[in-house]
Amino acid sequence: MIRTLLWLIGGVLLGGIIHLVVILAMPLLAEETTATRLARFDALNRMLILPPVEPGQPNPLRLDPELVYGLCQVDLAEGPAYLSGILPDAFWSVALYNGAGNVTYSTTNRDGIGQTLEIGIFNAAQTRLLARQQLDIAEGLLVVEAASDRIFVLVRLAPPHQAMRPRFEDRLQSVRCGPRPS
Repeated sequence: MIRTLLWLIGGVLLGGIIHLVVILAMPLLAEETTATRLARFDALNRMLILPPVEPGQPNPLRLDPELVYGLCQVDLAEGPAYLSGILPDAFWSVALYNGAGNVTYSTTNRDGIGQTLEIGIFNAAQTRLLARQQLDIAEGLLVVEAASDRIFVLVRLAPPHQAMRPRFEDRLQSVRCGPRPS
């Protein structure tokens, strides 16, 4: 009886361990990830306006059709990246995603930033140089440290009316994203 109970407990524990290993390994084995989907867009060091989501059409990135999206990819191995521009006086948000598709930083205009977007994105080594004052930055720059070098920046704007969408897209198109211009 005790021997059977020990075998049963051992089987349940071993099954649980195998189950956890398989569940945790599946994302690493996936061929199609958020990063591979985003990498298809030509958004390296520039703000790319994503096409609006059309009703009844595929939506692989699961975008909200009411929002305007701008995507920028930066590689911090080439140096710090900067996001700079004036956004409309409506709700907007900025999110930084790592290569696995996880949000590593996010902010909105409700955080007291207003319409002006000035963000510097640095990796750990660049942040150390910044702390030693070996890198110059503009006053008022929001400094964000990224855990990895390959970052995707997603800016979301919420136009109050669909008729304002083209104006919001134009404003988002003027946002600079990438290394500091020389």
